Amino acid sequence: MKTKAIKIYTLTIFLFAMGSCKKGFLDTEPITTVTDENFYKTPKDAFAALVGCYDGLQVVWSEGVALPVAAEVMSDNTFGGTGNSDGLGYQMIDEFDKSRSPSDQNLYERNWILYYKALYRCNVLLSKMDQIAWGSDPQLRKTYESETRFLRAYLLFDMVRLWGNIPLLTVPTAENVPQASPDEVYQVIASDLKFAAENMQSIPYAAQAVKDHGRVTKYAAEALLGRVFLFYTGYYNKPDLVGQVNKSQALSYLEDVITAGGYGLVEDFAHLWPAASVADFAGEGNKETIFSIRYTYTSDYNGNTDGNHWMIMTGIREQAIYPYGNGWGAETVNPKLWNSYAAADTRKVASIISIVDEKLNFTNQAGQREYTGYYAKKYSPMIGEDGKPLPESFGNNLFQIGQFQDYVSIRYADVLLMAAELGSPNAQTYFNTVRQRALQGGFTPLVISPENIVRERRLEFAFEGIRYYDLLRLGVSRAAQEIAETTTVLNGGKSAQKSINAGNIILTQGLQQIPYTQITLSNGTLKQNNGW
Repeated sequence: MKTKAIKIYTLTIFLFAMGSCKKGFLDTEPITTVTDENFYKTPKDAFAALVGCYDGLQVVWSEGVALPVAAEVMSDNTFGGTGNSDGLGYQMIDEFDKSRSPSDQNLYERNWILYYKALYRCNVLLSKMDQIAWGSDPQLRKTYESETRFLRAYLLFDMVRLWGNIPLLTVPTAENVPQASPDEVYQVIASDLKFAAENMQSIPYAAQAVKDHGRVTKYAAEALLGRVFLFYTGYYNKPDLVGQVNKSQALSYLEDVITAGGYGLVEDFAHLWPAASVADFAGEGNKETIFSIRYTYTSDYNGNTDGNHWMIMTGIREQAIYPYGNGWGAETVNPKLWNSYAAADTRKVASIISIVDEKLNFTNQAGQREYTGYYAKKYSPMIGEDGKPLPESFGNNLFQIGQFQDYVSIRYADVLLMAAELGSPNAQTYFNTVRQRALQGGFTPLVISPENIVRERRLEFAFEGIRYYDLLRLGVSRAAQEIAETTTVLNGGKSAQKSINAGNIILTQGLQQIPYTQITLSNGTLKQNNGW
């Protein structure tokens, strides 16, 4: 009894720490009922509008299909999964095959709308910068403008990777705008991120206020520039980022994060993820987090949309087994990923739930489609030892929308591996640092190479929405070869064949379906992507 009491106490402390770190910047409610005539006059007005921009990013995945989930389903890490009696929309995404679910023509409809709403908020604030009386602090405007431009770049980068050719809006407008070329979109992304990197103060991690964790920093802008550079130059086979950032400059941005940002790796990989560590969780806003999308537990169906609504998709199908909460069973893990980890690699059990190896009494195979025996752990919903979903600890019994784990978009480990890939003089050291943390006593040296970096990134960032875009930037044909396979899964407990055709990925160029409703509303101004 004494041991159990200690366990409950430590879990309670963990819950309190996880919840209390939410207090601060994003608890400010965005103001949405004002007009141009009585607003955008003071720094206080600008701050409220800036919070609205962050809020816009926070909700883009609250409905529809969340990009962190879609990116894993599209990759070779996971299958679509979900319930055995559900529609086949996630299989359509997974197999790049609209014939799998012809009626699902608008899976991303709500995401499209919410992305453009968030973009609109950013564009409004940027258009009002000159009319705000900024006072005697010249840095304040630079900071707010940098944050807003980063958020706009982040949104556009998501959208252009997902849909390819999108309407490019850089001013607040309701016009029926035709699709821009990807280069035009990347011109704005690069310009916005460069502005943020060059105009924000250099405040290292240790000097950042805890209440501001989740806000954009100079280092977040530099890190995202590195990611954008690598994807754009790889996917489009270009020598630089639309003439604005070359390889040397991209590396310089990343090296600045490493040398001046004050970030570091959390010592134990499992401690990065609540479901992998429970009471030993390092906390949100830890020293490895360079940028995250923050969530809290107050979502309801009355207009409060603050929670991580997409985590429920990744949970074990309709069965809670401590410490894992139940969910809808998407992202069933490809056994090839489980088998890719070395036995000594701590990332294996920290990233993946293995029903057999963890001796979990999973009895709902009949309800699960594409069952493999493995689920994603990093963003699994959780329950306490009392069997209650964690949101209930804060009085929210809406566990479907009340999950509150932040989405860690950019980690320090990513910066190290990106800098290594771009040819840093310290490339081998950066590469070794990531591997040593993962392998600990089982570490053996491995000479750095492009293929070894690709492999290491897969093992390090599984289920973080990165692998698919790492594959695409190797070339669509190479990505298609890696993802395509024919294997056996269990649908409703019965053996079934799962097939992903490389030709479908090549035909679509790895892009997803633009919602058909939006094409109709545009009177044909929008054109559908190939293959959809």
